Amino acid sequence: MNYTNLGRTGLKVSRLCLGTMNFGPYTEEKVAFEIMDKALDAGINFFDTANVYGGLEHRGWTEEIIGRWFALGGGRREKVVLATKVFGEMKEPTDGPNGDRGLSAYKIRRHLEASLQRLQTDHVELYQMHHIVREVGWDELWEVFSQALTKGKIGYVGSSNFAGWHLVQAQAAAADRHLLGLVSEQHKFNLLCRLPELEVLPAAEHLGIGIIPWSPLAGGKLGGNVLNPAPGSRGEALAKTLTPDERSQFERYSALCKELGESEANVALAWLLAQPAVTAPIIGPRTPEQFEDTLRAVDIQLSEEVLKKLDEIFPGPGGKAPEAYAW
Repeated sequence: MNYTNLGRTGLKVSRLCLGTMNFGPYTEEKVAFEIMDKALDAGINFFDTANVYGGLEHRGWTEEIIGRWFALGGGRREKVVLATKVFGEMKEPTDGPNGDRGLSAYKIRRHLEASLQRLQTDHVELYQMHHIVREVGWDELWEVFSQALTKGKIGYVGSSNFAGWHLVQAQAAAADRHLLGLVSEQHKFNLLCRLPELEVLPAAEHLGIGIIPWSPLAGGKLGGNVLNPAPGSRGEALAKTLTPDERSQFERYSALCKELGESEANVALAWLLAQPAVTAPIIGPRTPEQFEDTLRAVDIQLSEEVLKKLDEIFPGPGGKAPEAYAW
């Protein structure tokens, strides 16, 4: 496994981040334990979760599973750089209206404590805002985060689904308080979703914020199952949504991957790993087999010629803003 720094920090994280959103609703606990053990064995030390993971009827389920895995001992907790998130509705009766989607000092304090309890730990290395809340001031947010940092309950603060100018706002407010500020931004970024190249990635690079791409396979479309899907599979449902132009696009992509001798999924991950702003794409395996297949991506080195071909198949926005659209 290869490692890199999380943004501009000294914290080392694996180039693949284990996403746990499937644990509980789609992956039973015993299998989730096996996947997490395999991740550690493979050198993946970066795990991502969120307080809302587990489904509408069992918010927190995924954190509970991770907590029970930590409780098995064997240095599991000590080996993991753990990230979780706050923003979503947790449906706690005691929260009242303050339990709705959003952020506040009140909510962050309560939901952080609840996450730590479910995770059976006294701290998380990375605490992330799951979404921007425009009407909440940065004075309030940085105050509550600085208190959690001082108490050692969180190590760093990250964001998710922020625009480029939101990152700039956050860092300017943090600088006023002499705080480190954001160290990571978790963002939807893949070969089919390249809009972040306009503003978010340049802003993150400039500010020293590491990009953690979610949905690196575009909801499965880049996983190689949309052209010849198994009957009744998710791939079959995705295949029915393809336009003729999209089908042609995926046919070209599949042909290129065959030429390289690599799977479509791993080429998509390798492309993300080749982007300078990217720290670690989030992989979300449902089975141990899916997890093991993904490990190959770290070893794939895409040549400039291949990267150019991928740009031709999946065109980006044309570069950074404003040059991409100004002239």
